[in-house]
Amino acid sequence: MGWGVRLTELLLAGVAGWTALGVVGVGVSWLRGERARVRRGIAWLAGVWVVYLAILIGVSLGQRQRVVVVGQPQCFDEMCFTVAGVEEVKGFMVRDGWRLVRVTVRVTNRGRSAQSDSLIQVYLTDAQGRRWEESAGVNGVGLTTKVGGGASVVSEPVFKLAGDATGLRLVLTHGWKQPGFLIIGDSDSVLHRKTVVALGR
Repeated sequence: MGWGVRLTELLLAGVAGWTALGVVGVGVSWLRGERARVRRGIAWLAGVWVVYLAILIGVSLGQRQRVVVVGQPQCFDEMCFTVAGVEEVKGFMVRDGWRLVRVTVRVTNRGRSAQSDSLIQVYLTDAQGRRWEESAGVNGVGLTTKVGGGASVVSEPVFKLAGDATGLRLVLTHGWKQPGFLIIGDSDSVLHRKTVVALGR
C-alpha cells in the first residue's frame, strides 16, 4: 500500500516477464525439436517459481498481523479508506439475538482524476474468529463508488452480527483474484494475515 510501485511489485513483474520470455524460448526450442533445451527451460521455469513461492509463503507466515486503529488510513495506490467510527444501528427489527452494526468509512481519492477501487471488499471478524459479511440492501454509498480527484465520500457499510460478537475488527481486502495475491509481503498475498482495523467493540 502507498504511493508508487514497491520493490516487491517490481520483483513480481520481473519474474512474470522472465517467465514469459522463458515460455517463448521453450516454445521455439520445441518447434526446433531441441528436446534437451525444452527440458532445461521447463526445469528453470519451475525452479524459479518454486523458490519465489517458497519465499512468498515464508514471508506471509512470518510477518505479524498489522492492526490499524480507527482514524488511520489504509491506502491502495491513490484510494484511501479511513474508518471514522462504529455504532449500533437503532430502529431495525432484528430478531433472535442478532444486531446491526454500522461502520463509517471515509473514501479518499489522492489522484487527480475520478476513479474507484472496484475490487475492494469488506467484512468483520470477532474474537471467536467468526466472519460477518456486509449486509446487502441496507447501505447507501458503497466503498467501490467513483470518487473525484482529490475528493472524499463517506460510506457506511452495515453488518448483521450475533448478539455475543465482541472484539470486532474490520478487514479491507481485494481478495485473491488480483496481482497482490502473489506480491511478497502484501496483506492480500498467499497465507498472509489480513490487515485489520480494531473497532474497540
